[in-house]
Amino acid sequence: MRHRVAAVSAAALLCLAGAAGLAEAQPASLYAPSAMVFTVAQGDDATATVVRASTLSCAPSARGTHPDPKAACAALNAAGGTFDRLLAAPNPDRACPMHYDPVTVTADGVWQGGRVAWKHTFSNACVMSATLNGNSVFAF
Repeated sequence: MRHRVAAVSAAALLCLAGAAGLAEAQPASLYAPSAMVFTVAQGDDATATVVRASTLSCAPSARGTHPDPKAACAALNAAGGTFDRLLAAPNPDRACPMHYDPVTVTADGVWQGGRVAWKHTFSNACVMSATLNGNSVFAF
């Protein structure tokens, strides 16, 4: 009888250990993580001072400190997560001053499971606005 109880107990422990191992291997979510931090900084790479920042998470739903997370997630999805695609040719109807007062925008985090570290420096805020052309990702 003792031998049978020990065998049943050992089998139960092996089943529990196996089930626990399976539970750990399953993903925590059906969605690839997408959580980003965006910044707008005054200055170039070496001297940039962050003047505003925003967070954005797109999966499973759009949320974060970004003022319009749904529109920003839609813009990122349309660009396929390629941040250079957010940049447009500057609006030719908009005249910007020709002075150098650099503004740097950054995107850091994870987009659909892949690490992102992107930045772009514009010659001034007017050129940034004309090139981003009202894109919702950096409209915060």
